[in-house]
Amino acid sequence: MTDTTESTEGFDLSQNEARVLAVLIEKSFTTPDQYPLSINAITTGANQLTGREPVMQLDESEVSEAISQLLARGLIGRYEGARVVKYEHRIRLRHSLPPAEQAIMALLMLRGPQTAGELRSRSERMHRFEDIPTLQAALEHLAEKYPPMVLALPRAPGTKETRYAHLMCGEVDVASVMAATAHAAPGGLAARVETLESEVAALRAELHQLKISLGEAD
Repeated sequence: MTDTTESTEGFDLSQNEARVLAVLIEKSFTTPDQYPLSINAITTGANQLTGREPVMQLDESEVSEAISQLLARGLIGRYEGARVVKYEHRIRLRHSLPPAEQAIMALLMLRGPQTAGELRSRSERMHRFEDIPTLQAALEHLAEKYPPMVLALPRAPGTKETRYAHLMCGEVDVASVMAATAHAAPGGLAARVETLESEVAALRAELHQLKISLGEAD
């Protein structure tokens, strides 16, 4: 039975809790043979240098505290079938999220606000979206949930793409996010370049799939 109690109360995870939850979601897709995860594995995943924004340096005591809070919220569960206690996420049951939406939430919690193009190119290892409209539909569903889990941010000056942020840590400080975007990408050039690179990567993936269907892949 799906427990929907948490879904009616809003979200107020700490940054540490969001990172731990996102790592569990990510690794359930990318390393299923090693899943569920021990505290040591969760700590390693939380502190990765790639695919993380910001990069964090959590110790095991901080991860343990985050796990305790997530257990109390029903967002993760304890797996007792091994000598070492392991943990798995329960966001699918807790908030009725299919794999596509789990992947989006994991990316937003791991890497911060992103455009639909960025989310599509970065989600390949977790879930493959056929096209941008399919991903946009998932984002809209997350934004329309009660309470909403995703927010469309105002477009930064000089950019054409809307960025999306998760709401698992409560309301987003839009002004701070916009200021950080402007600082990281003066004039919006860096953001446009990254968006174009993401779109090129997505087009290459589509071309590869087309070649496979035509029997022309290497």
